[in-house]
Amino acid sequence: MPRKNEPTERQCAVTREVRPIEDLIRFVLDPDGQVVPDLKRVLPGRGVWMLANRTTVCAAEKDWKKVFGRGFKGDVRVLPGLADMIDGLMERQTLQALSITRKAGELVTGFSKVEAALRRDPVAGLIHASDAADDGVRKLAAVIAASDRFADGLEVVRLFDSDQLDLALGRSNVIHAALLAGQASENFLARVRDLKRFRNYTAADDEQSNA
Repeated sequence: MPRKNEPTERQCAVTREVRPIEDLIRFVLDPDGQVVPDLKRVLPGRGVWMLANRTTVCAAEKDWKKVFGRGFKGDVRVLPGLADMIDGLMERQTLQALSITRKAGELVTGFSKVEAALRRDPVAGLIHASDAADDGVRKLAAVIAASDRFADGLEVVRLFDSDQLDLALGRSNVIHAALLAGQASENFLARVRDLKRFRNYTAADDEQSNA
């Protein structure tokens, strides 16, 4: 969120669009004059803003002398792989947010427990490992489809493989998980949406990953 008395919109340094800061990534210079992403929008100094998606960041990286040099009004340095760096940071933050849902008691893991939660608990979202077997995914999708409680649909996340989920949750063989309604779950899902946007996910991508 913007700090007090700061603008709620900024202009993208690449496309020149004016957008809410929630749709943008802020960049600053470190003490050595290197461009670094300020994902939390809290670092001091002059900021350069751009749309929070890989396509825009890659365009800025390709023409970095013009984009960042103009934005910072001077000589700057940009390390190769800026978009990959941001992707990794966002993925790590998302997994950290997932870990917090477990600590907050807002996460249920294991096929049977997830199935039971879908039938009786206030579920805010569903997680499948990207390497989950299709059979388990279809069975849980059928439970959702058969319930009037999810008439508006349920957000399903398939961004992480089982090894990543195991590490984030401190458990082994995490394939399916249910997010119970609560602030920690909402924070995690917000991170998921940001990561999907950065990776240029579309509705078609979601349908394919959730099939």
